[in-house]
Amino acid sequence: MKTVAWVAAITLVLDQLSKWLVVHVMSLDSRLAIDVLPPFLNFRMAWNYGINFGLLNGGTEATKWILISVALGIVLFVLVWLRRDPPGTLGLISGGLLIGGALGNVIDRLLYGAVADFLNMSCCGINNPFAFNVADIAIVAGALGLVFFPGGTGKRGKNGS
Repeated sequence: MKTVAWVAAITLVLDQLSKWLVVHVMSLDSRLAIDVLPPFLNFRMAWNYGINFGLLNGGTEATKWILISVALGIVLFVLVWLRRDPPGTLGLISGGLLIGGALGNVIDRLLYGAVADFLNMSCCGINNPFAFNVADIAIVAGALGLVFFPGGTGKRGKNGS
């Protein structure tokens, strides 16, 4: 579980540091847009009050607390799952990514009332209207990793039963 804790902590720090730099140091919250390597990488300020792609984007106080509770419930579920049926190293890293990313977005909701999304990538004539953040990348990578590198043998006996 040390691997999970370290990966989660590093992910959380990278997420919060990137958001602090972009929102506060680069003032993206007032500038709203910074072209970094257009069209491949741009910073576009987007306060996400809901979940992915603006779903449940009502922005109510109740929605905020429901989403915080769901995220913390997922973190707890993943921790219990990893503890009961520990996967290999890649699975533990994946769990840490998912947990660190989820906690990063929880911190945003507590600090700002919404998740600070700022990364926008487009390519090849396709204009992507959506923004995301480091926590979102970690959550997706972690979830995919847990699918591809799930838990080990569990409490099965020597004969596999």
